[in-house]
Amino acid sequence: MKIGIYPGTFDPITHGHTDIITRSLRVFDKVVVAVAPNPAKHPLFNLEERVDMVKLVMKDIGQVEVVTFEGLLVDYVQRSGAHGIIRGLRAISDFEHEFQMALINRKLAKKVETVFLMPSEEYSYLSSTIIKDVATHGGSLTPFLHPDVARRLQERIRSLKS
Repeated sequence: MKIGIYPGTFDPITHGHTDIITRSLRVFDKVVVAVAPNPAKHPLFNLEERVDMVKLVMKDIGQVEVVTFEGLLVDYVQRSGAHGIIRGLRAISDFEHEFQMALINRKLAKKVETVFLMPSEEYSYLSSTIIKDVATHGGSLTPFLHPDVARRLQERIRSLKS
């Protein structure tokens, strides 16, 4: 069984993320969504909330597992017995950083491969940061998020404003 690890902060999980997850099941038999704490990004949701949202969105897809991890991604990949890292590339601007990460990961763990997937065109511009900005300014979240995730994001934004 080929296992791919899709790491990220998922603050919150968007349709762009779910697109990459479901499309990566064409390459891997199982995808492990590895939610990272990443305090440097100052997440809006805590780790447990982000894991809950990913589980909610992916609940109907049996080949997806949701976990948390800390430390170096390649160490986690090796410990888990996975075969590769899944990364989404939205734009050329993503490539340089992702390319550097793939090379350092390969240097640290020669057997760990990185697979880059482009999202479907309709999601190529989506990022959690942009979605949080839309939510902050009262924009519609329907085209971008699962309804329950949208509701949680709107509630969090309202609580921060009050």
